[in-house]
Amino acid sequence: MRTHTIIILFLSIVTSLTFFKTNASSIESSDDRILKFGIHVSSMGKLDPHFAAGSQDRAFADMVFNGLLRYSPGNAPGIEPDLAQKMPEFNLIDDKQIWTIRLRRGVMFHAGPTTPAYELTADDVVFSLNKSKDKEFSAYSGEYVGMTIKKIDSYRVQIILDKSISPILFFPKITNYGGGFIVSQKAIETMGYDAFTRHPIGTGPFAFHLYDKDGPLSLKAHHQYFRGRPMLDGVQIHFIPDVKTRFDVLKKGGLDVITGSGQKGWIESMENDKDVIIDTHGVGEVATLYFNTQMKPLDDIRVRQAIAFALSRQTFLDTINSRISGSVYSHVPDQFLPGGLSREDVRILNLEYFQDLDKARQLLNKAGYPNGFTLDIVSSEKWIYQTYYNALKQQLAKVNITLNIKIETHSNMHKMIRQTPYPIVIYPAWRPNADAYLTRFFHSDSIIVTGKKPDTNFSLYDKIDKLIEAARLEINPEAQINLWIQAQIRILNDMAAYPIMFTKQIYARKNYVDYGHPLVSTMSLYPQFTEKTKLNKIK
Repeated sequence: MRTHTIIILFLSIVTSLTFFKTNASSIESSDDRILKFGIHVSSMGKLDPHFAAGSQDRAFADMVFNGLLRYSPGNAPGIEPDLAQKMPEFNLIDDKQIWTIRLRRGVMFHAGPTTPAYELTADDVVFSLNKSKDKEFSAYSGEYVGMTIKKIDSYRVQIILDKSISPILFFPKITNYGGGFIVSQKAIETMGYDAFTRHPIGTGPFAFHLYDKDGPLSLKAHHQYFRGRPMLDGVQIHFIPDVKTRFDVLKKGGLDVITGSGQKGWIESMENDKDVIIDTHGVGEVATLYFNTQMKPLDDIRVRQAIAFALSRQTFLDTINSRISGSVYSHVPDQFLPGGLSREDVRILNLEYFQDLDKARQLLNKAGYPNGFTLDIVSSEKWIYQTYYNALKQQLAKVNITLNIKIETHSNMHKMIRQTPYPIVIYPAWRPNADAYLTRFFHSDSIIVTGKKPDTNFSLYDKIDKLIEAARLEINPEAQINLWIQAQIRILNDMAAYPIMFTKQIYARKNYVDYGHPLVSTMSLYPQFTEKTKLNKIK
């Protein structure tokens, strides 16, 4: 491989670009066909896709690996075949649900340090999904409990479930997300797992090339990719936490795509540059206000309802750029996932909880708090959390509820809200389906500290366990969605939590970048660079 050094010729910001040192060899290719991606973190997280959590991890995994199915590029949550020839179907045999998957032929793994390129077979699929089941080698092992993976022949696999589930819940388990990525059995067994985590091997459109932690992470085109050779020669991921620096480098030509900022006014200030295009897309995160239903004074439903009537979704929306935000009226966002409630739905049910300060004061008076009360809560240092909490504080002050907000580092905040019950927690999050939202935030097993599997049930709510469990086992999609809707109606009726808003992803790109697909929504959070992505630079 020939070697060259990437030189960044931006003397005006040279002191800000010490992280651009790249003395390592680059991909042998035309620099005009290498996409340079500036991301908002300081370093890579995990290279093993079964541990992907951060946005940088998810982007990397999306480019390097495939699933049996995949979320349609730029159009999630639509799902289509990936390594599978077609969407699988199931049979019920002896009370077992059996899904049969037929693999594509001719899918090639990347060549690795100890393994040549070779064709994917059922052995790799069985190995990968068993790896996903193992909590030592996967962060998503809980998704694969009660699942047996069996090889039929070189190109057919059976997945046998102890308890039947609907396609809505089964398909995400084998998509290119979380534990659904297929890895190279030969590479892991030959080089060892630790070496694999430093040089992972997949079947995706781009192959791992280099990451020395002092420069960008480099990927090279996979010339044997089963959908065709990528139009890019490679991708470099540059780690630049500061948004101003990222944009300065983008304008100067050192980057092609960057993570943007949702702060109000940022998009408008960036659009003055005619060579830059701003893209917004889902899925983002849904921010929800969780009430501690077991802690005074919020154990009184009238107090929780009073707070809900004191709030205006528009006030929250006004703090975020309108191009990347919108209201939600249920905890599963109906804009992105089946099983949610629309504004019209909650209006018909009389569960909208529109702002009505007089009604809020009346409810507080009936609950015995005519003069209000004070709550101590904790916020992350991140601007988006502080924005939510400050908007909440200003609104509740109008009904004599005072919030004392303690600001903590983001990691400390996450620890604190899981270890100590707080009266109110605002938590923005994305989950891939309604079951994940309801189970993790509202099932009694997920109650923080005391639950059987403590997770993120900050409301200490235990009224919809049976609905959640019944929906999980329902294989008729319409009936399943109906159960999810019933669960959310109960949550709103009890006002265990108040859905605030969703925020979408925001990216900036040079006008010569063509993603190769429409950009509506992606599960991998970034815009997605595929074999169809290209740079239409004018020479």
